[in-house]
Amino acid sequence: MGTWLILIASGGTLLVSSWLTGALRRYALRTQLLDLPNARSSHSRPTPRGGGLAIVVSFNLALLVSWWLGAVAPEFVAAAGIGGLLLAAVSYLDDRHNLPARWRFPVHLIAAGVALWWLGGFPALPLPGLELGFGWLGIPLGVLCIVWLLNLYNFMDGIDGIAGVEAVTVAAGAALLLWVRGDAAMAGVLVLLAAAVLGFLAWNWPPARIFMGDVGSAYLGFVLGVMALATSAEGPLNLWVWLILLAVFITDATVTLLRRLLRGERWYEAHRTHAYQHAARRFGSHRKVTLAVGALNVLWLLPLAGVACALPGYGWWLAVVAYLPLLLLAVKFGAGQAPAAEPAGAQ
Repeated sequence: MGTWLILIASGGTLLVSSWLTGALRRYALRTQLLDLPNARSSHSRPTPRGGGLAIVVSFNLALLVSWWLGAVAPEFVAAAGIGGLLLAAVSYLDDRHNLPARWRFPVHLIAAGVALWWLGGFPALPLPGLELGFGWLGIPLGVLCIVWLLNLYNFMDGIDGIAGVEAVTVAAGAALLLWVRGDAAMAGVLVLLAAAVLGFLAWNWPPARIFMGDVGSAYLGFVLGVMALATSAEGPLNLWVWLILLAVFITDATVTLLRRLLRGERWYEAHRTHAYQHAARRFGSHRKVTLAVGALNVLWLLPLAGVACALPGYGWWLAVVAYLPLLLLAVKFGAGQAPAAEPAGAQ
């Protein structure tokens, strides 16, 4: 995909996404599809939700055009498109009707299985002097990785702008690394994804005028997981690169989940005990925390991911370097700990 074509396509994708987000906001207000504040919320006023559908539609349109132009492999389009649309459908129903987890989770597994089948399995993990292949174990492992990523992304969409900034910085960072490695086609796909999210983010920036909803957050986690497996299997990147790029969300969600499980709490219930939620209350600002996440991704994780891309055998060590300060930050800000009684609604 040529540079000018990427710029034109990304501009069009951004405009379509922004226009659709505005239309979805008007629809949500008209039909009372609102996220109402409660004791577990980080917002203080009723806010339209479901705006992530604009990301799904605009990115899939861009993906189809890229496939029609021969710029992206049909296997990837099928993996991201079929599995992603299946996931987006059940997630949108969940936004509308609050589906129980026992209905959503099987669809998550099916969507991940469809994607993994089209991608041809789980890629090897580079280690010093060898590549660790997983054989048939890679199938359930890959499914579980995608399902965990889409759910943790959903967990982390709890303050204004954070899920959008994460997606834009991770996608743009991976696109830069792919472009440097000579894979302009997949770099272009990631730029289109970033553009689709930016169109929505203009409406979701603190104070948010519309929320992403499960249809957006779960879908972004899924697509980023599919991108990670696709680019690692083909060789330009590797799994260490993606584990480093996504380290902020992975660390906070995982530490929070483990602490809640140790206390015997239901992991799938809504709460406001993530480190980023504690930080937003401490600083009285969603914007500051969202910007901090973007800064960590660009200034800390992207350079380490670049080294892991160039030296894949040392990716495990670079991942340790990347995650250690994030683990300390998660503990410092009380990931998984019950919040003190204080008003929500920081902007």
